[in-house]
Amino acid sequence: MIKAHKLFTLVLLLSLVPHFSAVAADKTSLTIYSSVSPGSVSPNMYRPLSNTDNGSWLYGNQVPGYAVIREQREIDLNVGTNTVKFADVAAFIDPTTVSFISLTDPSGTSVLEQDYHFDLVSNQKLLERYLGQDITVDQELGTGVQSVSGKLLSAAGGLILQDQTGKVTSIKNYSGIHFPELPGGLITKPTLIWTVDTDKSGKQTVETSYQTEGLTWWADYNALYSENKEGNGGYLDLGAWVSIVNKSGASFDDAKLKLIAGDVHHVEPPQARLAVDAAKAFISDETKAGFAEKAFFEFHLYTLGRATTIPDNSTKQIELFPTVTRVPVEKQFVYYGAALPYYGSLMKNRDLGIESNKKVDVYLKFKNNKAAGLGIPLPAGRLRVSKQDEADGSIEFIGEDIIDHTPKDEDVLIKMGEAFDIVGERRQVDFHVDDARHTMEETIEITLSNHKDNDEVVIVKENMFRGPDWEIINPSNKYDKIDAHTIYFPVSVKKDDTSKLQYTVRYTW
Repeated sequence: MIKAHKLFTLVLLLSLVPHFSAVAADKTSLTIYSSVSPGSVSPNMYRPLSNTDNGSWLYGNQVPGYAVIREQREIDLNVGTNTVKFADVAAFIDPTTVSFISLTDPSGTSVLEQDYHFDLVSNQKLLERYLGQDITVDQELGTGVQSVSGKLLSAAGGLILQDQTGKVTSIKNYSGIHFPELPGGLITKPTLIWTVDTDKSGKQTVETSYQTEGLTWWADYNALYSENKEGNGGYLDLGAWVSIVNKSGASFDDAKLKLIAGDVHHVEPPQARLAVDAAKAFISDETKAGFAEKAFFEFHLYTLGRATTIPDNSTKQIELFPTVTRVPVEKQFVYYGAALPYYGSLMKNRDLGIESNKKVDVYLKFKNNKAAGLGIPLPAGRLRVSKQDEADGSIEFIGEDIIDHTPKDEDVLIKMGEAFDIVGERRQVDFHVDDARHTMEETIEITLSNHKDNDEVVIVKENMFRGPDWEIINPSNKYDKIDAHTIYFPVSVKKDDTSKLQYTVRYTW
């Protein structure tokens, strides 16, 4: 146990940690922007600060997002030049984005100079500043503490002290260090310093704003799936939460919160039975005070209708909208036997794409419209789906996927995994290249086997990857052209039966 001693003005223990207190502002608001890919958040993002041997501080993985902080504070100013210090700012502030304005006297108060001091005090920095000067070091011996004083000769790999007689002592393990005072230039918190000129003395309300890294947000959706009797679809009970990670180095108390959804360009350095109408659920009132959504430029803005506190080094979740019940959902099976992209040039190698994937993917698909109880902009996030086991009533996880920012009236497609009882096989039946006629033909046969107790429809996805100019010849099934190189074949497969699909594609150049 480390014992404290009052021999000098300042005692620095080994456990010293930079402390960033809550933003002490009369009014604080923050708008958070996110560039995080939902579902890719590393557990390291949630870990606290860690100290390294050289005295530097690690903040885990850089949080993929940023925020704009706006604060109003009351300060005392004298006529003429004043020095104003704001110590409670985020550690990852971008000082080039800082603005300062007097709301009381905007025309008579101006900023002459602005500084950002971030040389935070640490054990190592204090030792470096006291090289060649006298310090006192505590060592624990049994149940007591022995103090050794002398001139600090070195702080690399331990401490080397020289006393007044010239005796040199090397100290590897110690419990505390006593310094006469805090050297100039070192501070305990990141601090903004302004040189302010004013022609009006007294209290003034000033507003500052700045951008900081270390904050991000995403949406987390939780869905409960229930099948209809036919087994080819069902319903989702869908709820949504906003997840916020704050590792900015500052806490924000009773702050007004806004979230921006959309891909905002940002220059970064390299590194119940009745369905709830979710569109109405966004509109906050005095009792619920939830999120209100509106279009904002080419993005969407979500404003929380109440103040909230977001502590530093924390994850906070706030309900985005109440659970929407009985959202109609369709189950889709997709067989992608040869997942090969269009290469951009003619590919005459007959062996290309003959390896067959046997797995059939299963998806859930629903429409984000008012008829389904939705019809709202859905921010990007991770959507987790569960299903109730009727045998014991337990809720079991059955899959999850990432959804992108989804406007109203668009489809949401959730990949659930791979079907157990439906398999596919893709094989090349024929292949011929005629260089004289500038043609190439390939015949593909696909077999689908359904081992389920009910009939199913499987969408066969095929890519025309061998060349830019192609046509389908003698297909055994109707197909839909999805884009310049992709076609879909809907294939019906009866229970405990197989279905075959065959087509020929002719490439020309």
